[in-house]
Amino acid sequence: MYILIVILAGVISFFLCLYAQLKLKEAPGARPYFVVTLLSTIFTFSYAFELASTSLGQVQFWLRIEYLALPFIPVFVLMMSFEYVGQKLKQWFYYVLFILPIITIFMLNTNDLHHLYYISMKLNNDGPSPILELEYGPWFYVHSIFVFLCLMIAIIVLLMQLKKPQFRFRMQVLLMATGLVIPILASYLYLNGLSPYGMDLGPVSMSITFIFHGVALLSFQMFHVSPIVRDKVFESMKEGVIVLNQNGAIVDYNKAIVRVIPMLNSRDIGKLLTDILGKESPLAEIIFDGRECDYKICIDNKVTYFHISFSSIQNKKNVHLGKIISFADVTERVYMQEMLKQLASMDGLTQVLNRTFFMKKAEMIIDDLATTGGSVSVIMFDIDHFKMVNDTFGHEAGDIVLAHVTSIAKETIRATDVIGRYGGEEFILCMPNTSIHEAYEVANLLKQKISTNHTAINGKEIYVTSSFGLSNAFIDAEDNNSLLQVLIRQADQALYEAKENGRNCVHMYKQKEYCLPFSQ
Repeated sequence: MYILIVILAGVISFFLCLYAQLKLKEAPGARPYFVVTLLSTIFTFSYAFELASTSLGQVQFWLRIEYLALPFIPVFVLMMSFEYVGQKLKQWFYYVLFILPIITIFMLNTNDLHHLYYISMKLNNDGPSPILELEYGPWFYVHSIFVFLCLMIAIIVLLMQLKKPQFRFRMQVLLMATGLVIPILASYLYLNGLSPYGMDLGPVSMSITFIFHGVALLSFQMFHVSPIVRDKVFESMKEGVIVLNQNGAIVDYNKAIVRVIPMLNSRDIGKLLTDILGKESPLAEIIFDGRECDYKICIDNKVTYFHISFSSIQNKKNVHLGKIISFADVTERVYMQEMLKQLASMDGLTQVLNRTFFMKKAEMIIDDLATTGGSVSVIMFDIDHFKMVNDTFGHEAGDIVLAHVTSIAKETIRATDVIGRYGGEEFILCMPNTSIHEAYEVANLLKQKISTNHTAINGKEIYVTSSFGLSNAFIDAEDNNSLLQVLIRQADQALYEAKENGRNCVHMYKQKEYCLPFSQ
């Protein structure tokens, strides 16, 4: 009966050996696993022949065959475990691992000369089949300690992976480690004379081990995805990733997500993400709505932008199981876009808005005032006789004068006011919530600063003056689509009149020429 059980153990080992060779060739740890199952097959079938033997000579022959495979099994188990978790052993360590098994094979086959492995051996015919009774020598204990250490290290290496949050990996590791504990228990029983009739329980214990491994292979896809692959693909991702089930509970997450959700920890697995974030938080609302967008957050006193994207998780029947939420750091992209937008909106020489973007900004100011009500003033001004500056001092000097005048204007106006270069030496201001009289005061102050502040170029002092035209309107909820163009036309007309009146002055538009309710 026991022989049949041993043969069944050999069949299981052989089946897993074929499966590993055909299905798991490139998987991490699969090659050592193939060798382990092959060696186990040789050892198990050899032990079956040993049990069927009737003489001491036959038993010793099959014992030597068993020991061609047995000493190497713990070595390849250890290698399998290290490869499975992604830890590479150094080359010299492999040599050390194989030295002891080779010495063990040598000691067994030369035992008649020194009796260091077995002091004595004889057949015991009291059991269901002849059993070899052995008195162990010192090298046998060296070999046993080596086997024990290899298996224990392999178990520890595997159990260290239980901290991985994914269920499949934990089950793979648990089944593998449990399977490796069984041969240790069987060896303990055998060496302490507790096994039935003194039979070696090693082959049967291996069959039980491989049953555990078979469950891990077929039910939990052992070797198909190793923890190291998950670490490389998931944990080492720059993007933060969090996986939720269909109820919004956290299933898994990687380290990068902690930058976005710093309060997240392993104890939150299974909890609702909205409970952790707080239902009123902006991020919780984005996730609840499934809205792909850029999300702004302050990390270490630095503004960081993440693009949030969603991927649905479905089974083969297209049943929704949950979703994967990714947070990609797009700070550089956002800053680059803002910089390009600024470059596109600014006049390169004077560093104020160009005409196109000034018009857009001013339209936005008018739209905002249309909801609340209020007045807006537009000031247009240019540098008097600017062509003379270019002709006298050169265009480079003219550019410096333009930059100098705009710097004075930017220092004079408020933060809510908008300034732009309208063309050539002509500039325009849009001033929200400003009456025509307040605009006049600003324009007059600016005129005085420009006329009294000279520009020094190559040791020469250049003085310029400027002329100003003002317009104003009170904005209500009516259609204001053309109001900005009207105000600019009015300010331009007032500027023309300022030039006609001798330049270096401020002129307000006279409302009688247009049917609009202006205040003065």
